[in-house]
Amino acid sequence: MNLLEPILADVAEITRIRRDIHAHPELCFQEERTADVIAKALTDWGIPIHRGLGKTGVVGIVKNGSSSRAVGLRADIDALPMTEHNTFAHASTHPGKMHACGHDGHTAMLLAAAKHLAKHRHFDGTVYLIFQPAEEGGGGAREMIRDGLFEKFPMEAVFGAHNWPGMPVGMVGLNPGAMMASSNGFKAVIRGKGSHAALPHLGVDPVLIACQMVMAWQTILTRNKKPIDPGVISATMIHTGEAINVVPDSAEIRGTVRTFSIETLDLIETRMREVAHGLAATFGATCDFEFTRVYPPTVNHAAETEFVRKTLAKVVGEAQVVPFEPTMGAEDFSFFLQEKPGCYFTFGNGDGTHREGGHGLGPCMLHNPSYDFNDELIPVGASCWVKLAEDWLAPK
Repeated sequence: MNLLEPILADVAEITRIRRDIHAHPELCFQEERTADVIAKALTDWGIPIHRGLGKTGVVGIVKNGSSSRAVGLRADIDALPMTEHNTFAHASTHPGKMHACGHDGHTAMLLAAAKHLAKHRHFDGTVYLIFQPAEEGGGGAREMIRDGLFEKFPMEAVFGAHNWPGMPVGMVGLNPGAMMASSNGFKAVIRGKGSHAALPHLGVDPVLIACQMVMAWQTILTRNKKPIDPGVISATMIHTGEAINVVPDSAEIRGTVRTFSIETLDLIETRMREVAHGLAATFGATCDFEFTRVYPPTVNHAAETEFVRKTLAKVVGEAQVVPFEPTMGAEDFSFFLQEKPGCYFTFGNGDGTHREGGHGLGPCMLHNPSYDFNDELIPVGASCWVKLAEDWLAPK
């Protein structure tokens, strides 16, 4: 790999920052200390900053030359509301909060790149370093946009990345088109008529209707949606009843829907609503149906994806840039890609053997209480960020 020597020399310093952030995780829109750490590092390196977009977001601005061209590089900074099982020295000091998705590492990689870009400035234009809050369900990307991110910092394109456990360190995964799915929630409240369980003919059983409804929704995927268009409907919660000999008055179903396209999502939402209302009416009940769109699908732009593939191949090697199998997980970088051309890609985080003594017994997977970011990835990711910025803003 062609890693930058100044970044390799700074790995120990950046690793300390990463582990400090890991030890002090903060949830979405609460990243005050994390933002302070980021802001101080950037300021110490002579990088002007802007704070407050998306409440706790930080944007660093590195300029050089006379060009008006600009590019954005993004890292997410928030943690998850879960208890860490690791006991190593940098484990979470905040019970019930943990960096279990590697956002501490994403922040560290972009900070390492920021320091190098500010010191060497081998480009003509402006690099905007976007440290985004609240990726884990808060829609921090959407909130930064609403607060004027792209008006205050006009950029031609924006790039983001995520570490990926199980993929070897030094490997990059990407593809044009869908990388991650939309994330959506639904709730159906079926209102029937309670009765004694021994006399069901005197009531309208919402439990029976709920069971029928869950199964009927699955036919949307097999009989309404094109077979080649991916989609998932998962009913994950059914709440109803208080006693085994009582048919309750109501039943509530909740769950999630995932798709790679808005068109498929529109179809599924429409048909779920129609099935919910129609099926309930068939059995003499009513249904209140709610559908909430959380994150849109993360869809890469073709030209920018090809740019990333060619550019990162210069850092990690042609064979190390591989196709990525799209996942039904979701990512709010999707909001950025709806506004600007760009590409979202993955960095291999290894197989988990990097973890020190004191790690939990579980695998080193995302959203796992035994997860820890692989610090070997810091110089890889930082070198890639620098190369992306330099190549995008190469003097014409």
